[in-house]
Amino acid sequence: MNVLSVTWCHDTISLKENSSEVVQPFLMGCGTKEPKITQLCLAAIQRLMSHEVVSEAAAGNIINMLWQLMENGLEELKLLQTVLVLLTTNTVVHDEVLSKAIVLCFRLHFTKDNITNNTAAATVRQVVTVVFERMVAEDERFKGIVEQPPPVQGNTNRRSVSTLRPSAKDAYMLFQDLCQLVNADAPYWLVGMTEMTRTFGLELLESVLNDFPGVFLEHQEFSFLLKERVCPLVIKLFSPNIKFRQGSSSAASPAPVEKPYFPICMRLLRVVSVLIKHFYTLLVTECEIFLSLLVKFLDGEKPQWLRAVAVESSLVLCVIVQHILISFCQSYDMKQHSTKVFRDIVNALGSFIQSLFIVPNAGNTAAISAPAGSGSGAAFEYRGTWIPLMTVSVQGSAKATYLEMLDKVEPPSIPEGYAMSVAFSALLDLVRGITSMIERELSLEEGAAAEFRETHPDQEWQPQPGMNGQRGYYMKYNRAHLVWEEMVSACWCGLLAALSLLLDASTDETATENILKAELTMASLCGRLSLVTPRDAFITAICKASLPPHYALTVLSSNAANLSSKAYSIQGQSVQIISPSSESHQQVVAVGQPLTAQPQGTVVLTAKNIQCMRTLLNLAHCNGAVLGTSWQLVLATLQHLVWILGLKPGLGGALKPGRAVEGPSTVLTTAVMTDLPVISNILSRLFESSQYLDDVSLHHLINALCSLSLEAMEMAYGNNKEPSLFAVAKLLETGLVNMDRIEILWRPLTGHLLEVCQHPNSRMREWGAEALTALIKAGLAYKHDPPLAQNQRLQLLLLNPLKELSNVLHADIRQKQLESVLQILQSQGDSLGPGWPLVLGVIGAIRNDQGESLIRTAFQCLQLVVTDFLPTMPCTCLQIVVDVAGSFGLQNQELNISLTSIGLLWNISDYFFQRGEAITQELIREEEALQKQAQEKGETLNRPFHPAPPFDCLWLCLYAKLGELCVDPRPAVRKSAGQTLFSTIAAHGTLLQQPTWHIVVWKVLFHLLDCVRTSSTTADKEKIESGGGNILIHHSRDTAEKQWAETWVLTLAGVARIFNTRRYLLQQLGDFFEAWEVLLNHIQSAALSKNNEVSLAALKSFQEILQIVTPVKDSDKAGDALAAMGVPPVLIDPFSASGPGRPLVRSDSLVERLTRYNGAELQAPPPGEDSALEDSALWWSAWNTWYRTGTESTRPPSGPTEKLSFIPSQPFLTALIQIFPALYQHIKANFSMEDLKKLGVILHGAVSVPISSDASPFILPSYTEAVLTSLQEAVLTALDVLQKAICVGPENLQVMYPAIFEQLLLFVEFSCKPPQYGRMETKHVANAKYNQAEWVALNYVPFAERSLEVVVDLYHKTACHKAVINEKVLQNIIKTLRMPLGLKYACPSESTWKLAVSSLLKVLSIGLPVARQHASSGKFETMWPELANAFEDFLFTKSTPPDNLSIQEFQKNEAIDVEVVQLISTEILPFANFIPKDFVGKIMAMLNKGSIHSQSPSFTEAEIDVRMREEFSKVCFETLLQFSFSNKVSTPQEGYISRMALSVLLKRSQDVLRRYVEDERLSGRCPLPRQQVTEIIFVLKAISTLMDSLKKTQPENVDGNTWAQVIALYPTLVECITCTSSEVSSALKEALGPFKDFMQPPVSRVQNGES
Repeated sequence: MNVLSVTWCHDTISLKENSSEVVQPFLMGCGTKEPKITQLCLAAIQRLMSHEVVSEAAAGNIINMLWQLMENGLEELKLLQTVLVLLTTNTVVHDEVLSKAIVLCFRLHFTKDNITNNTAAATVRQVVTVVFERMVAEDERFKGIVEQPPPVQGNTNRRSVSTLRPSAKDAYMLFQDLCQLVNADAPYWLVGMTEMTRTFGLELLESVLNDFPGVFLEHQEFSFLLKERVCPLVIKLFSPNIKFRQGSSSAASPAPVEKPYFPICMRLLRVVSVLIKHFYTLLVTECEIFLSLLVKFLDGEKPQWLRAVAVESSLVLCVIVQHILISFCQSYDMKQHSTKVFRDIVNALGSFIQSLFIVPNAGNTAAISAPAGSGSGAAFEYRGTWIPLMTVSVQGSAKATYLEMLDKVEPPSIPEGYAMSVAFSALLDLVRGITSMIERELSLEEGAAAEFRETHPDQEWQPQPGMNGQRGYYMKYNRAHLVWEEMVSACWCGLLAALSLLLDASTDETATENILKAELTMASLCGRLSLVTPRDAFITAICKASLPPHYALTVLSSNAANLSSKAYSIQGQSVQIISPSSESHQQVVAVGQPLTAQPQGTVVLTAKNIQCMRTLLNLAHCNGAVLGTSWQLVLATLQHLVWILGLKPGLGGALKPGRAVEGPSTVLTTAVMTDLPVISNILSRLFESSQYLDDVSLHHLINALCSLSLEAMEMAYGNNKEPSLFAVAKLLETGLVNMDRIEILWRPLTGHLLEVCQHPNSRMREWGAEALTALIKAGLAYKHDPPLAQNQRLQLLLLNPLKELSNVLHADIRQKQLESVLQILQSQGDSLGPGWPLVLGVIGAIRNDQGESLIRTAFQCLQLVVTDFLPTMPCTCLQIVVDVAGSFGLQNQELNISLTSIGLLWNISDYFFQRGEAITQELIREEEALQKQAQEKGETLNRPFHPAPPFDCLWLCLYAKLGELCVDPRPAVRKSAGQTLFSTIAAHGTLLQQPTWHIVVWKVLFHLLDCVRTSSTTADKEKIESGGGNILIHHSRDTAEKQWAETWVLTLAGVARIFNTRRYLLQQLGDFFEAWEVLLNHIQSAALSKNNEVSLAALKSFQEILQIVTPVKDSDKAGDALAAMGVPPVLIDPFSASGPGRPLVRSDSLVERLTRYNGAELQAPPPGEDSALEDSALWWSAWNTWYRTGTESTRPPSGPTEKLSFIPSQPFLTALIQIFPALYQHIKANFSMEDLKKLGVILHGAVSVPISSDASPFILPSYTEAVLTSLQEAVLTALDVLQKAICVGPENLQVMYPAIFEQLLLFVEFSCKPPQYGRMETKHVANAKYNQAEWVALNYVPFAERSLEVVVDLYHKTACHKAVINEKVLQNIIKTLRMPLGLKYACPSESTWKLAVSSLLKVLSIGLPVARQHASSGKFETMWPELANAFEDFLFTKSTPPDNLSIQEFQKNEAIDVEVVQLISTEILPFANFIPKDFVGKIMAMLNKGSIHSQSPSFTEAEIDVRMREEFSKVCFETLLQFSFSNKVSTPQEGYISRMALSVLLKRSQDVLRRYVEDERLSGRCPLPRQQVTEIIFVLKAISTLMDSLKKTQPENVDGNTWAQVIALYPTLVECITCTSSEVSSALKEALGPFKDFMQPPVSRVQNGES
C-alpha cells in the first residue's frame, strides 16, 4: 500500500512511461486467481486507466491477463467493466490487442450466465461504438491536412487497408469481421471467436450503419465493404423469406433453416431500412433489390407477421425517408429498363390493403367478420369484413411495434387490424411526404416567379437559359418538374385505389377526414403539376363519396369508367379500383330527391357524404386555381348535393335552406340542419374566393358552371319540375365578386344567362333574368378603374345584355329587364353617357302583344328619363327619346300611357326649347365628326330630314312623331297629339331655321292633313255601341266617322293657325303660294265634307287665315330702331282692321323674329309691287276657294231628294257668308260684276237652304217674333259691305247698284213666296209640327222685310245714280212690292203688306220726282203702268180681312189706304201734265171707284158703319173732286174723266136718297136695316164733301151740268127730313148746311154751259 501512495506522487508522464512496471504487480495479483485480490487488483488497474497512465505495452499486458481470467471464468462482470474502461478512457489499444479485447467481450456474451451475457452484449455494443467513434475523431483531427492520394488499389486483396489510418483500420477490420461472422464465415481479425449469433451480428451491423453513416460515405474502403459484403449478405439472408409461401408444408423444404425466421427477418428489414435511409446513393442497384423484396413481403401469401413487419418497414420508409422517395423515382421509375420500384411500393401497399378486405386472414384467430355495428371504436367495414383501426403512429414519426421486438424469437401474434392500421398510416404518410415536399419546392419556385414579376412587370416569367446564369437553374427546374410528375404518375393509381376503398370502408370520422385530406392534397398537387387525369381521378373519388351510393351522375360515371379500365398489375397481381359498396354502417342524416330528369324516388345522404362534401368544398375553395376542367366534376357534385339537401338560391345567388318546396320527400335531421347554414356559407365563400383565381382558372370555373347550367336547362325542358338553379345562382355570385375584371368573363357569362332567360321553365328563366340583371346593375355600380365614364367600351359591354333581353318573348323576363332598367336609372342614370342608346332601346322595345303591365313599367322608365335625365344624356340620344316616347304613344294596350306619352313629348319639346343653344352646339360637333367619318368611308351621311341642320332635324323628328300620333286609330290619342303638335309648333317654331319651315309645311303639316282627310273620308259609319266598360259615348261621337271628323277639325284648325301666326315667315319661302293653294284646297274639301262639324270648322279656319293682315311696312323700321337703342321690341305689334271692323293682333310678332336663336333676322318682304301682287294673288285664290265652296254647298239637289241627301247646316252657311266681308276687303279693287253675280248666286242659295226639323227649334225664332237668323243677318251684312264699298268707291263701281237692288228685291219676294230648295219637300214653319216634317223652311218674313228696309234705304241714297235710273230700279221695286201689296190680308205676315206700303210710299216720295225729271228720256215709261197696277191691287184687294179683325185694327188699316190716296193727291195728280195720260185716267177711275161706297153684306149691324171705309171713300171723293175742279187739268181727256166720275156719283146719291125716303115711309115703326142706314149716312156725307169742294173751287172750273145735278139733289134732301134715325138727321143737317152758300145766284153769271 505504501508503494501505491509513492506511485501517485510521481509525475503522471513518467508514470505512463513506466506503466508496464507499475501494472505488473497488479497483473500478478490477478494471476493468483484469489477472488479478493483479483477484485482489488482490477480496481487498481481501473484507477490507473482512468488517470490515463497506461502505455500501449501495459495495455496489451492487461488485456492478456484479462483473457486468462476470462478463460478461467473469473470475475466476468469486472472483466467487462475493465475492458470498457480501458477502451473508453484512451486510445492506446490498437490492432490485435483491440481485437483480442473485443473477442473477449464476445466470448463473455456466450456464457451460461444470463447477467454476464447481457452485460457482455451491452459492452460489445459500446466497444463497437467506441471503435467507430475513434475513427470519427481521427478523421476530425486530420481534417484540412492535404494528404498524398493513395495509389489506386485493386480490389484483389480484401485486407488491403494500408491506406487507412490506425483507428480507421481497426474499424474497418471490425466491420469486415462482423460481416464474416453474420455470414457464418471465419473472421479475419477477431481471432479466437468461438461462437456468434446472426441476430446479434445483424443488430451490431445495424447500429454501426445507423450511427456512423459518414464513415461509409467518406471512405472508399468502407463503401466497398457495404457493396461487396453487406448487401450480398442481406440478400442471401432474405432468401428463405422470398421463397416461402404461407401454408406450404415445411417437410418439402430441404432444411428447416429455410423457413422464415422472425428475429433474423425482422433484423434484416431493419438493416435494409438503414441501408436505404443512409446509403441509397451508394447502393442504387442494391436498394432496387431490397425494395422489390419489400414489395414481395407484402404479398398475401407471406406469413401474417412477415407482412406486418414489411408494412412497418414501409411505414418507416414513408415517414423517415421522404427525400429518398424522389431519388427512388429518379433512379428507377424514370430509367427506361428499370423496375418501377416507387410505383410498385405504392401499389403493393394498396394491394395489401385490398387483400386485407378480400382475402380471409388464415393466420388470424380473431373473428373475420364482426356483426354489424360491433366495435365501438374506429374501424373499416367493407362487404362484411370488419377491421378495427388502431393508433399506430403519431403523424410524421414512425413507431414500429414488431420491428422493435428484438427479444422475441417466435413470431408474435398480430392483433386484428394492426396491419391495416400500419398500412393506412404508411399510406397517409406517403401522401403527406410526397405532397409536402413537392409543394414546398413549388412554393419556392412561385416565390421566385412573383419576385421576378415585381422587378420586371412587363416581362413574362420563364426560367430560361442564358439569362443571368440561369441556365443551370433552368435545367434543374425542368428536371425537378419531370421528377415530380413522374412520382405522381407512378403513385396516383395505387394511392387512389387504396384511398377510395378505405374511404368507402371507413366508419370513423377522423379516419375519413384523414383519407379525404390525403385525396384532397393529391388532387391539389396533381392540379399544380398540371396532371389532368390523376387530378380528375382524385376529385372524382371525393365527388363519388359525397353522393349517395350508386347515384346516377353522368360526369362522374364517365370519368370512373376511364379509370376502372386501367387495372394495375404488380408482379402478376392486379390492383382493381374497387367500386364503393353500398352496405354502410353510416348514420343517415338526410333524405332527399335526386336531381335527375326521371323521378327516382328518394336518396339518402349519410354523415360521411356530408363530410366528403365539406372536403370537396374545401378543395374547391383552396385549390380553385388548379382545378381547371375538373371544376365540372366538383360543381356537378355540389349541385346534386345542394339539390338533395334542398338548398335554394336566394339574394345575390347565395344558397339558403329552402322551404320544403319538393313536398315531404326532403327530410333533414337536426344534425344536418345545423350544418346547412355552414355549408351554404362555405359554398358562398367558395365562389367569393374566385376573385383570387387567375384569369384562366376563372374561365374554367365559368365554363363549368355554364355547362352545368346547360344540363339543368336540358332537364327542365318539357316538365314543370322545379329546375336546379345552382349553376345560375353561382354564375351570379362569381360574376359579382369578379367585378374588377368583369371584362374577361362578361361575354361567356351573360351569353349563357341570356340563353337561360329564354328557357320555357318559368322558374329557370326567372333566375336567369335575376342573375343577369343583378350582374348588370352591380357592374354599373362598381367603381371600375378607370371609371366607366372614361371606359365607354366597358360600359356598352355591360349594358349590351340588357338590350339583348329585349329579344326574349317571355313577359316575365321583359318585366324583370324593365324593372332593372328603372333601378339602373334611379341609381346610375346620371352616368350612363354613351350607354343611353342601349337603355333607351330597351325601354322602347315594346310591342302590342306584350300586355299592359310591361308597357306600364317601361313607361315608368321613360317618364323617369324625361323628367330627370334629359340634361345628362348626349344630345344625339334625344332623337331616340323622341322615338321611344312616340312608340309609347302608338301602343294600343293602355290608352292612358299613350296620352301621357304625348305629354312627355311636349315636355321634351320644352326641354329642346330651353336648352336650344347647348343642344345645337353639341349636335353640330357630332355632325361634323360623322361627316368626317362618312367622307373617309366614301359614303354619304344618311339621317332623317337631311340636309336640315341637326337641331332642326331633332324638331322635325318630334313633329313627325306627333304627326304619326295624330292619325292613331284612337280618337283621344289623335286629339291629344294634335293639340300638342300645334302647340309645340306655335310655342317653339321660332327656333327653326327658315328652310326647315319648308319641311314642316310640306312634310309634316300637309302630309298630316292628307292622312287625316283620307282617314276621315273612308271612316266607318257604323254606330259604336259603347266605349268599352261602362263608358257611354255621346251621340256626336258614336261612329268612327264622327270621331275622325273631330280630328280633321283639330288638324285643319291647327294648320290654319300656323299659317296665320307664321305668315311672315312662310311668305319668305319660295313656294308660299303653292302652300296657300294646298291649304285652301284642304279647307275647301273639309268645308264640302258631308259632316257639319268638319265643314263648319273648315270655314272657321278659312276665317282665321283670312284675318291675316298684310304686314305694316313701317313697323320693321321702328323695330330695328328700337332694337338699336336696346329697347326690347315687345309692344311693336302692328295690327290693322281685318274683317268688318275688328282689329286682329298679328301673332308672329317682331319679338319672335328679332330674338331668334341663330341671329338670322327674317326681313319682312320689301314694300313694293311684288308683295302687293302676290298678296292679291293669294286673296283671289281664297276668293275662288270661297266661291267653289259656296257654289257646291248651296247648290240644291237636282233630282227628287232621298232622305240621305246632305243639306248644309245654318251655322255653316252663316260662317260661309260671314267670310265674304273679310275677303272682300282684299279683293274689292278688282271685284267685277261677274264676281258680284257669283256672289248673288251663293247668297241666294244659302238663304234658300231649309233647316232640318230637329235643329229648327234652336235656330228658328218663334213664328211671332220678327227676328232674323244669323245667316240672314250675314247675307245682309255682305250686301251692306258691298254697297258701302260701292258708295265710297270709284264711279265704275256704281254700275253694281242695280245688281244689289236686284238681289235684295229677290229676298223681298221671299216674304210672300219662300224660295224652293231643289224639289225638296218643305213645310212652312207655321204649320209644321216639328216632328212631322223632315225639313222646315225658314220664316223668311223678317228677312224679306229687312231686305226691303235696306232697299228703301239704299234707294234713298242712290235714286239719282245713272245706273239706278238706267236699270229701271224703281220699276223693279214697285214690281216686287206689288206682290205683298196685292195679297194684303193674304200675306203670310200682316206686317209685310204694311211695310210694303210704307216702303212704297217712301220710295215713291224719292223716286217720283226723279221719274218726272227724266220723263222725257222715256226711262220711266214702263214704270207707270206698274205703279197703277200696284195701287189698284192694294186699294181694292181681292183678299178679305180676317174675321177676327178688331174695329181699331180696321180703322188703322183704313188709315193706311187713306195715306196712299193722299200720296196720289199730293205726289201724282198735281203733276199730271208730266205723267202719261192713261196713267192719270187709271188713277181717276180708281178714285171714283173708291169714292162710291160699296158695302160688304157680311158686316154685322154693329160694325157696319165702320166697315164701310167711310173715311177712305171720303178721301177718294175729295181727291176726285179736288182733281175734277182743279184748273190744272191739262187735257180735256182728264177733265172728262173726272166730270164723268162726278156725274155718276151724283146720280147714285140721288138714287140712294130716294130709295131711303121710300123705304122709311113703308117701314112704319120698324127700323130700317143697318146697311141701309149706313149707306144713307155715307151719301149725305159725300154730298156735304161735294158742297165743300164746290165752294173752294173756282167757279169757272165747275161744269154747269154738275151744278144742275147738285141743285137737283136739294128737294130730295128736304124729303129726308122726316126720317126717324137721329144719325141720319145729323148727317142730313151737315149736308143741307152748305146749300145756304148757293141760295142766291152768284154776282157774275158766267156761262159754263155745255162743252
